[in-house]
Amino acid sequence: MKNPKSQISREAGQNPNKAKTLYLPLQGSPELQSLQTGDKVLLSGTLYTARDQAHKKLAAALVAGKKLPFNPAGQALYYVGPTPARPGRVIGAAGPTTASRMDAFAPTLYDAGIKITIGKGNRSSEVVASCKKNGAVYLVATGGAGALLSTYIKSAKIVAFPELGPEAIYRLEVKNFPAIVAIDAKGNNLFRQ
Repeated sequence: MKNPKSQISREAGQNPNKAKTLYLPLQGSPELQSLQTGDKVLLSGTLYTARDQAHKKLAAALVAGKKLPFNPAGQALYYVGPTPARPGRVIGAAGPTTASRMDAFAPTLYDAGIKITIGKGNRSSEVVASCKKNGAVYLVATGGAGALLSTYIKSAKIVAFPELGPEAIYRLEVKNFPAIVAIDAKGNNLFRQ
């Protein structure tokens, strides 16, 4: 029987000749400018989680001129609500959620400095325009593979809104987390090609 992790690794671009590794948080955005739709990327470093309710709170804080619970400059947001961790694991299943639910808030967060968002599914024309304006990208992760994707997460800690349960904001440390560029920093959209 084949190891499913090694199979998705190949499919997601762990071949060093094909994948582009991004180290998070980004120190600038030159790396993002070279990405094109369809490129396979591997993310290593720190990323933050945020879903619907967390996005509402983050956007409200920005509108009110308040600081966010983390510095958004060069950061990545993963649209995920992880399940509870089983004993001996750092996190439960951590698959992407439908990104369009965050579309009303995403441009505000890109304007604040977020450079990468990760989810599944297409985005609105406003999000595409915001990616282009801010030199940001939208990545897709494999839906339905939450248990497998959790193996790329090396630590997880709640940093804000614990009252939201799985929708709290977590700081994740990831290594070679696989994703594909769906919207690049030039505004090209894989879903419309």
